[in-house]
Amino acid sequence: MSSMVMNQVIVRLAQRPRGEIVIGEHLVVDRDVPVREQLEDGELLIQVMWLSVDPAMRGWMSSAKSYLPPSPLGEPMRANGVGRVTRSKSDKYDVGTVVSGFLGMQEYAILPEKKIRKVVLPKGVSPRLALGVLGNNGLTAYFGLFEVGHPKPGDTVVVSAAAGATGSIAAQITKSVLGCRTIGIAGGEEKRLWLSNEISLDDAIDYKNDDIGKSLKRTCPDGIDVYFDNVGGVTLNEVLKQLNRGGRVVLCGAISSYNTPGSPGPSNYVNLIPTRSKMEGFIVLDYVKQYPKALADLTCWLQEGKIKYEEDIVDGIANAPEALLRLFKGQNLGKVVVRVAGDGDLRAYRSSL
Repeated sequence: MSSMVMNQVIVRLAQRPRGEIVIGEHLVVDRDVPVREQLEDGELLIQVMWLSVDPAMRGWMSSAKSYLPPSPLGEPMRANGVGRVTRSKSDKYDVGTVVSGFLGMQEYAILPEKKIRKVVLPKGVSPRLALGVLGNNGLTAYFGLFEVGHPKPGDTVVVSAAAGATGSIAAQITKSVLGCRTIGIAGGEEKRLWLSNEISLDDAIDYKNDDIGKSLKRTCPDGIDVYFDNVGGVTLNEVLKQLNRGGRVVLCGAISSYNTPGSPGPSNYVNLIPTRSKMEGFIVLDYVKQYPKALADLTCWLQEGKIKYEEDIVDGIANAPEALLRLFKGQNLGKVVVRVAGDGDLRAYRSSL
């Protein structure tokens, strides 16, 4: 077995970008990198099956203070992933177990047992869903809504990046599960049509071709009760103008400004005062103890057809940097994942569920 995994391909964080990410400068593909052969007690060798590509990765590349330490220079770029245990010196995880955690942009990861968790999904479901709708994206949408936004049936809810991995789930929960009037914002006609026709939102705005302010007035004539913000910037500023009394702004992300440090904040924040509204950020890791219930709800809604999902699959670890750029250029529809080893033979995995 060891001879099969002696060398691998990794994507190394070589420099910290101050603006846009440049492949070959900030993220470098290294080939024939030796894999450590000896495991310490409690460690596992994990073959990476799928990697998640997320906007948060741009923040992890920075040295700025955040909820996690910066991704170390010279090491594989931090990334969530799912993989299969191929060697184990742990009493908790046997060979063949499918696990998830920060596996990094590499083909094999060696991690201590405390840094991973077993993947348990409905029979026949690919483990990659544990990176998206039944993973961090679904959980982020869930807790952002129920712990921060508190949407009620009949509320008008606006979701930005609504064709993305997290935004699409948030929009469907408010529309299909809670019965809110839901407006999605996305870039391009294809995404706008997907929001209207495939997941049946009440209306959709194409920020690339529509005037955001005018479109919000048209689609939300009675104002906005909840805004699930994934982008920040101009969109957030325009929404703040149209909040109803007691409005709730869920700060999930600000992808429009991640590559432009020093971008000005929203000038319309003062409208929070007369409308008695609130604007609150959150981190999904704060709700780990509540994950089981959230995942049970998300699984139920997925099986009932209340939540649909799209995936943008990129093949090969060497193409992981390109996958990240696709995300920041808005070229994806749905969840971006990198197929490293892929699902392979899942018979043993499924029989253990």
